[in-house]
Amino acid sequence: MRLGIDFGTTRTVVACADRGNYPVVGFTDDAGDAIDWVPSIVAERGGELCFGLDALAVAGDPSFTVARSFKRWLGAPDAAPSKLVRVGAVTLTLGDLVTRFLGHVRDALLTRSNAARSLSRATELVAAVGTPANARAAQRLVTLDAFRRAGFAVHAMIHEPSAAGFEYTHRHRDTLSSRRDAVVVYDLGGGTFDASLVRMSGRLHEVLATAGINRLGGDDFDAVLARLAASRAGVDLARVDDGALARLLEQCRDLKESLHPSSRAISVDLADALGPDASRPEVRFPVDAYYEACAPLVERTLEAIAPVMAHLDVEGAGDLAQIAGVYVVGGASALPVVARMLRERYGRRVHRSPHPSAAIAIGLAIAADEGAGFELADRYSHVFCVFRERAAGHEVVLDPIFTKASALPARAAAPSTFTRAYRAAHNLGHYRFFECAALDERGTPRGDLTALGEVLFPFDRELEGAGDLAARAVERREVPGPHIEERYTLDEHGMVAVVIRNVDSGHEREFRLGAG
Repeated sequence: MRLGIDFGTTRTVVACADRGNYPVVGFTDDAGDAIDWVPSIVAERGGELCFGLDALAVAGDPSFTVARSFKRWLGAPDAAPSKLVRVGAVTLTLGDLVTRFLGHVRDALLTRSNAARSLSRATELVAAVGTPANARAAQRLVTLDAFRRAGFAVHAMIHEPSAAGFEYTHRHRDTLSSRRDAVVVYDLGGGTFDASLVRMSGRLHEVLATAGINRLGGDDFDAVLARLAASRAGVDLARVDDGALARLLEQCRDLKESLHPSSRAISVDLADALGPDASRPEVRFPVDAYYEACAPLVERTLEAIAPVMAHLDVEGAGDLAQIAGVYVVGGASALPVVARMLRERYGRRVHRSPHPSAAIAIGLAIAADEGAGFELADRYSHVFCVFRERAAGHEVVLDPIFTKASALPARAAAPSTFTRAYRAAHNLGHYRFFECAALDERGTPRGDLTALGEVLFPFDRELEGAGDLAARAVERREVPGPHIEERYTLDEHGMVAVVIRNVDSGHEREFRLGAG
């Protein structure tokens, strides 16, 4: 079976390819109700973990410790597959946590879904999986490895807004023409915001530009509502225990998701969420007060999307009147203030997916369906670089290897390569690899500068068998050293590896960057 799986911050949605149709898979929760997602949560009690639908069933039990939105841990600057994380009394690696959650998703597909009758334990589950366009290398690595370890055959790993572009073409092909062949995908999910400018020519989708914010999504809008309710009730959230705060945030999420354009007021049940910490049973206020408090978050997304819009003129696509539309997807985009502020900025060109929470999963299912015939030409979403010396060691510069203009290889194609060769000037090479959001005109990093790893490589032959190179001092040589070659590869998933080789001696090492 071919699937599209959107591993989301709050919900994981699955769609399947079925003879040109792409239905969303339904699951049955413990209460016997049908829902169109698996909640992305984990719960712990007595040293035992449960995930997803099972964790949802015990989320209200105070004897359980519940971790919601754990996907956000993948976006931390120090994230790595081997990073230790804690859920209640259990400590495990980040890679194992995600693998066990995705294993639960696989089991739920086989036993608790409306697709289960078509599946058996022996059925190969071929999946196109999503990752935020702005995801760091470690997040991509953890995601890809976890899906494979959980028993999925990964057909492709695709940027989430790029996947939503497939869903747009599937539904709105009639809006595209030779004059209007570009769509801006605005993806506001539970934990991240992404935007992509996609040119759609027939069944070829070419990503021209991407932008994003690694920590801005529905969770942040929930927190705004919780703070607003607490402020109006005179409650100091800093004094509220973790369990009560989690209940308040969960209630705020439900209230946020129930809002519609005709909503006029919000009532927060403080007694239910905070218990004895509640200053009054309930607080009620106009919905416009909440929208006003949310406006700075939405404005941040508009600021982030501006460079993507500016790219239209660079690519010769003309002004905004020549784009087919701004396509709005992601569960958090359902908040009415989001659509209102987008329409104030971009007018009638704003189109919201009829299935905003499932648009990415549907697009991924289309990508997994080889019979659909879609092709994707995507780009690397960061700048990958290494710090180097120049001026005989008197200066350190940032040397970009792959940039946001670097094309990702097509699926199953050979990786893109970049090779640098030189004669060593030291006894020992000390490489510091980083990624950042972009470089300015002077080559200075913009956005988060995230370390991908430090590598020590022996240039002197007598160091090739040395165990602890970190204990050796780096010394500059007067006489040019051996010929060194660095060979970088960028694969279809947007992950970088490097092989460093001493051409003279044949000694080489390979490093998978972002692995920690």
